[in-house]
Amino acid sequence: MDTEAHDTERDPSSDTEDGSRSARVSEDSRTTSGRRRAALLGAVCVAFLLLLSHFVVQPFLIPSGSMEPTLQVGDRILVNKLAYRFGSEPARGDVVVFDGTGSFVREQPAGNPVTGLLHDGAAALGLAEPDETDFVKRVVGIGGDRVVCCDRNGRLTVNGVPVEERYVMLGDQPSSVPFDIVVPQNRLWVMGDHRSQSSDSRDHLGNPGGGMVPVDKVVGRADWIAWPFGRWSTVRGTDAFDAVPAAPPGGHPVGPRG
Repeated sequence: MDTEAHDTERDPSSDTEDGSRSARVSEDSRTTSGRRRAALLGAVCVAFLLLLSHFVVQPFLIPSGSMEPTLQVGDRILVNKLAYRFGSEPARGDVVVFDGTGSFVREQPAGNPVTGLLHDGAAALGLAEPDETDFVKRVVGIGGDRVVCCDRNGRLTVNGVPVEERYVMLGDQPSSVPFDIVVPQNRLWVMGDHRSQSSDSRDHLGNPGGGMVPVDKVVGRADWIAWPFGRWSTVRGTDAFDAVPAAPPGGHPVGPRG
């Protein structure tokens, strides 16, 4: 009886099949690993942008023409959130973004927290319209100022000095509604550049707070137009208020003047 072991002949095609299978497994593994790295990198980038927008610079989408010609519908502006963080306060002529809750709009009941979180994240990246409580306007009066419209020549005055508002939309009056107000301390009187299309402090004179925006509700200063690329620029400042003096130390008498 033959007891010698014989080598079993191996099918050459099996080596090819095993090699192909190993190559596919290796390729699939690399693809999965690459996707995981890409997802992780994407998550890190989004987290970084959210932190950046929360503390430093936040993009905002302009949904209306109330600030034309300075800002156009569809502009994405970058708001400098550090502008007023270290002792500085909004100045006359600054274009600011602020939360109008309590001054421009009433307190709203809380909505769906998940939907709100998703919207806030998209808005923080400039991918969605800002909350309905967020507004962008120009500071016209600061605490202590007396703001009047209009003088005999149809100009707005601040602390008795006429202001040449060259940033106002061509053809618009400084205001079609006369007013004479004194801005309380730590508040702002704000107006849109497209006066005939802007709902601003003038429209809330009869509301609690008289249309004045608390300084601590200011999100930041609009410093740049980032999109569309053809409009990439800084938001230009104005010298319109350079001649306006500070409010008198004792303050202006409160109430309308004749």
